[in-house]
Amino acid sequence: MSAEVHPTATVYPGTILGDGVKVLENAVVGKQPTLSPRSTTKRDPLPPAEIGDGTIVSSGAIVFAGSQIGARVILGDQSCVRERVTMGDDVVLGRGSLVENDTSIGAMTRIQAEAYITAYSTLEDHVFIAPCVVTTNDNFMGRTERRHELMKGPTIRRGARIGGGAVLCPGIEIGEEAFVGAGAVVTKNVPPRTIVVGNPARALREVPDDELL
Repeated sequence: MSAEVHPTATVYPGTILGDGVKVLENAVVGKQPTLSPRSTTKRDPLPPAEIGDGTIVSSGAIVFAGSQIGARVILGDQSCVRERVTMGDDVVLGRGSLVENDTSIGAMTRIQAEAYITAYSTLEDHVFIAPCVVTTNDNFMGRTERRHELMKGPTIRRGARIGGGAVLCPGIEIGEEAFVGAGAVVTKNVPPRTIVVGNPARALREVPDDELL
């Protein structure tokens, strides 16, 4: 079985497409980044993008060079995966969502529409990200040279769930099976199996047994 590439899609030379991959209308795979002179991201040469067996790159989606996408992944319409992202098998990336560079996403993770996953983030297996979640990685918001050594996105452990419109501040850890309520602003680490809500987020109670993986 070979890959299917729509006539309006662009697949850059060297890109590796697994069996049964579908690249739909106006999608772009293997694009090299164009960086601002002031960009803080790495400038090393990027290897070709790799797309695993059975993955669908939907209409208008973009996958940059240097990223490795697992098998049976769905990259929704107009979603974007930046360079040096690793994505496990059976991930769903919703319409219009953006995964920034140097991020790792575990298998079976679901990221719904219009979510923003910042650079240098880690999402483990079975994570759930609701629509319009925002993650951040720079407490200095572009000021001071010191920010470069401290820049880090959140770490979201296995089975954690992040509610719609929540904001995760730089460098925090969301524990395994934790639950972040909709609209919460998370400024510090969340222990495993803990429900947090509010701004700033505060512990409410423990995740019940019947909701655990």
